[in-house]
Amino acid sequence: MNNHKFNRQDELTRRQIMVNAARAYLGVTVAPMLGGSLATGAIGATRKSTGPSQLAEHVIFLNMQGGMSHLDTFDPKPKNDEVQGPVEAIPTSGDYEVSQYLPEFAKLADRACVIRSMSSRQGAHEQGQYLLHRSYSPRGTIVHPAIGSWVVRHKGRKNTTLPGFVTVGTNPKNASAGFFGADYQGVPLGRPDEGLKDSKRPNSVSEQNFTKRLAIADVLNKKFHETYKSQDVKSYDSLYDEAVNLMKSEDLKAFDIKLEPSSTRSKYGKDSFGQGCLLARRLVEVGVRFVEVGLGGWDTHYDNFTSVEARAAVLDKGFSTLVQDLEAKGLLETTLVVIGTEFGRTPNIVTEHNNGRDHHPACFSTVMAGAGIKGGTTYGKSDREARRPDTDGVSVQDFNATIGYALGVDSQKILHSPSGRPFRMAGAEKDIGNPIKSIFS
Repeated sequence: MNNHKFNRQDELTRRQIMVNAARAYLGVTVAPMLGGSLATGAIGATRKSTGPSQLAEHVIFLNMQGGMSHLDTFDPKPKNDEVQGPVEAIPTSGDYEVSQYLPEFAKLADRACVIRSMSSRQGAHEQGQYLLHRSYSPRGTIVHPAIGSWVVRHKGRKNTTLPGFVTVGTNPKNASAGFFGADYQGVPLGRPDEGLKDSKRPNSVSEQNFTKRLAIADVLNKKFHETYKSQDVKSYDSLYDEAVNLMKSEDLKAFDIKLEPSSTRSKYGKDSFGQGCLLARRLVEVGVRFVEVGLGGWDTHYDNFTSVEARAAVLDKGFSTLVQDLEAKGLLETTLVVIGTEFGRTPNIVTEHNNGRDHHPACFSTVMAGAGIKGGTTYGKSDREARRPDTDGVSVQDFNATIGYALGVDSQKILHSPSGRPFRMAGAEKDIGNPIKSIFS
């Protein structure tokens, strides 16, 4: 392979080359370590630059994949049977109502702010998720960094031996650092109970042999980097040191949820989402900056009410236990817990689809809790049918800028891609996001 051909390889191909080399020379698979654990060049964020008086240190992003119905969760319209259907609204510990499908959330509503005036310009799932995670619409010429990568780029790692950004049970693309490169790549985990795979020295390889293999790999790496001088190749210079540090880290056990008491695991629910929320709590407890946990199944074109009831039950248990657990451990004040989705569902109930609801990007709801958020409140208001925002509209870019604000990050600060193009965490200049500062205490 010549220099020119290697430089043209995409990020996944280059990562696979490093994975294969690690497997051959070290006897381990370091794919989980290729990324967030390498980030060192943080811009930095302080109270003096931006953000509320009590800055968040971590974000747990609960991604409702498929387009969560706002009418049947966080923005019920009990006086409008035509759009509400059979779902009733229930009172909460805050100054708002939620759907009957969220009884545990209702008890904790005084810790959360519901944003009821969200809208998106993307009405398809893949494009909507891309915008939600990156503040930009997809382009064929570039891959934008995911919001977790932006957070690590701005804030740096808090725990220098662990990845700064982890996703659980969601599309691996949501962990992509895009043009930021391998240094800020997230670590995608398919299942919360699998831990960080292949992160220990295999029993078949002795400590002495492992050390010898590291030495050989170091020699090969130096020759490789002398031949291939691209920036992407340089970003792997510290790969093996980082991998070994991670393998020896005492905090690596945070990835093993089996160490939790069975009673605690049961509280979160036995499903992957609930266990993912438990893993997220364990990870922020040891200093991981950004953790995303996915919950799919919200694409309710057919049989909306049965499907939403089932999905909401999973969300309700996982979210409520997570918030209470963070609070009990003194972590809620410094952890922003977010519920996001790519769009909502139509107020129109499609009777011929067994009472389904279709995609509706014009209006939907999200939630923020912890980290100085004014609990028990709502921001923005939808119209009578929850069809469009009525007051205080919030774009996806505003939403992501608010996450940045909670962390003390200047989300409008320009960073440049390798080609010199300007980008911001809060999106492009023509639709740049502004944080919702009023929802913070």
